[in-house]
Amino acid sequence: MNQAELSKLVSALKIAVRPKHRPFSSPEGPEGRLKKLRATVTALVKYERIELNYPRADEARGYAERLISDAIRNGDCHKHTMEMADYWLNEKQLVHKLFKVLVPRYQNYNTSFTRLVLGPKTYPGQESGLAILELKENPFPSLPTENKSHHFWLHNVLLEEAKKDFRSQKQEDTSKPTEPTS
Repeated sequence: MNQAELSKLVSALKIAVRPKHRPFSSPEGPEGRLKKLRATVTALVKYERIELNYPRADEARGYAERLISDAIRNGDCHKHTMEMADYWLNEKQLVHKLFKVLVPRYQNYNTSFTRLVLGPKTYPGQESGLAILELKENPFPSLPTENKSHHFWLHNVLLEEAKKDFRSQKQEDTSKPTEPTS
């Protein structure tokens, strides 16, 4: 098996999916948890922007990315991809939307297909607040992202000064005349 065939077997997700504890559980056990995740992925494909709690949004994002990634890579004639789409999308008309609307939209994407925007925490000490999970290039107005300036944080100030010192040192070294060696 050559390298090109091997790369088709491995999913190339556009986001990092790290193994970590997820504080998202269900009283129905693992089956109820999967049912909630399936409902979340279905709602994301249907509405293209949903608001929910952060742990559920974070986990559902990985499944949605994988679903769209496999749909782009394999198309609608691939048996396993169709089974995945049939499993994750509760409403069967959304399988058509996945292959006819979302695949052409994201065919040439080099980044993730989803965007996760953190919402405010509703009370102090809360571990996770609300999150907005959306598919990129959706028909809704874009959400403003909080652009915090980290310019004056201590490590950024120190790095900036180190860069200035390095540049001035380099400039001094190049401006010095070289002495002929004998």
